[in-house]
Amino acid sequence: MAAGLLAVITGAIKAATLLLGVGKVAFIPTLIVALAYYNYDLMDPENQPRVARVLRKEYDFIIVGGGSAGSVLANRLTEVPEWNVLLLEAGGYETEITDVPILSLYLHKSKYDWKYRTQPQDSACQAMVDKRCCWTRGKVLGGSSVLNTMLYIRGNRRDFDQWESFGNYGWGWDDVLPYFKKSEDQRNPYLARNTKYHSTGGYLTVQDAPFNTPLGVAFLQAGEEMGYDIVDVNGAQQTGFAFYQYTMRRGTRCSAAKAFIRPIRSRKNLDIALWSHATKVLTDPETKRAYGVEFIREGKRQVIFAQKEVILSAGAINSPQLMMLSGIGPSKHLEEVGIKVVHDAPGVGQNLQDHIAVGGLAFLIDHEISLVMSRLVNINSALRYAITEDGPLTSSVGLEAVAFISTKYANASDDWPDMEFMLTSSSTNSDGGTHVKNAHGLTNEFYNEVFGRINNKDVFGVFPMMLRPKSRGFVKLKSANPLDYPIMVHNYLTHPDDVDVLREGVKAAVAFGETATMRRFGARFHSKPVPNCKHIPLFTDDYWNCAIRQYTMTIYHMSCTAKMGTPDDPMAVVDPELRVYGVPGLRVIDASIMPTITNGNINAPVIMIAEKGADLIKQQWLSKV
Repeated sequence: MAAGLLAVITGAIKAATLLLGVGKVAFIPTLIVALAYYNYDLMDPENQPRVARVLRKEYDFIIVGGGSAGSVLANRLTEVPEWNVLLLEAGGYETEITDVPILSLYLHKSKYDWKYRTQPQDSACQAMVDKRCCWTRGKVLGGSSVLNTMLYIRGNRRDFDQWESFGNYGWGWDDVLPYFKKSEDQRNPYLARNTKYHSTGGYLTVQDAPFNTPLGVAFLQAGEEMGYDIVDVNGAQQTGFAFYQYTMRRGTRCSAAKAFIRPIRSRKNLDIALWSHATKVLTDPETKRAYGVEFIREGKRQVIFAQKEVILSAGAINSPQLMMLSGIGPSKHLEEVGIKVVHDAPGVGQNLQDHIAVGGLAFLIDHEISLVMSRLVNINSALRYAITEDGPLTSSVGLEAVAFISTKYANASDDWPDMEFMLTSSSTNSDGGTHVKNAHGLTNEFYNEVFGRINNKDVFGVFPMMLRPKSRGFVKLKSANPLDYPIMVHNYLTHPDDVDVLREGVKAAVAFGETATMRRFGARFHSKPVPNCKHIPLFTDDYWNCAIRQYTMTIYHMSCTAKMGTPDDPMAVVDPELRVYGVPGLRVIDASIMPTITNGNINAPVIMIAEKGADLIKQQWLSKV
């Protein structure tokens, strides 16, 4: 055990040094040593999934992408002992750093991130470097569930009933709820007793925050003051205020890889190939059937064959990119970049949807209770975290409560809100202009002008997030080179209705800070006008219409780029069983297949899609036996 413990400590400190830089965060080595000592059972290197050094020439199934969906599929498909499965992932392992909830923003633009940036557009992200939004995506086993803020939000029943109304049989709320419950191990005893909506014993641990500031309870009280109910947002009613539910376990991140891959790491019928970058799906020139995958591993091109299916679970950017590289996509575009068309699929890469919020809505307070990093991230909190598995390091960057509300553009009598408030005991200024600014890609000029005077001040934040955008972006190839990043066009706020909804959300957020509950903390809105909008009177509709285009925050919910639909929909890429139209033997199972984005953070729906997708595969192939 001593040798293993030493290896953990040495490797973790090395990872922290590479990630954060020597001396930038002095408490990190202490944190890692303490974690290794007190949590050896979790940090034992033997607990990591093993990488297959030698691969078979053929597998029953090849899964491309080891993220949230791919991890679930690898688990569920290998439940059939006679099936052999290969999981290809372009990144490597999670580390002890990725486990610590408060450090998630440190992972942005690290080696665990693809570091995508969108094309510059005047419609949004004007405060970002080169006017380009930063699209953080996980390049690691576990995918973006290793980098996200661990928020467990299933969405609204009307989202899924709408999918079904489009002709996608089997995707209504009553159909998908069992798959949400199948994964779940709910640790809140009150919620766990509500067996209609929750369950225990699944692979994915869902729990309440181990640590809250006094602001957390106040957020809910302010919601009641505004006339809203306190609800379980994953239960019978979404509209209202609630504490967040998190994919956490014992105070640490419960990524999809930790939940679904580690427990089955000894299954003989699963091979995992990390640092393996898929470059092409191989198809038969006559039948168009997918029969294998080409990928780069250790600098060498390799080909592996699939006897039954190739499954793309690479996410809403990489799955359509890989399809287009393989000749499956809009024929005109493929011809433009010199790729031979295998199947003309106009919808591949189109219909891109994402959730955006307005960043930087900060409210100064008079009490030292918020998550000011320079005060809370220290050796004492590191030891508390390692020994008792709680304290400020278990905080998901200050996210404490959530609210789902309806603006005047939604039907308030219908429980299908159009705005989500992410309520935080921190804001952009809480780390003194270091990691948050960098993660969001803000220019130094914008940050210094808007937040410079309140660096490290006590604040709370409201991030109003628009739930059902009408604007649509797209992804297309830059070239036929599979190592070139695709061209990503967000088109945020290009539909006028989105401008109206997001503006009303901002106005409601400011009103939230004016409640008597929040006033008791001395709350006052940080009303520094943002650059490019200073010529417009503050608090007017025209000012907010300008301001929302400045600090436009993606919530990293890219989706819908290979939409599920019926054969008569020319933009549908997959059928309701997630099979790619026109290409037998190929499925897409990830956020790409959503016809429309769900009402909330999308990690839980992606895991549900994979759970259901695995059953669809079993139903097809096991019925033939």
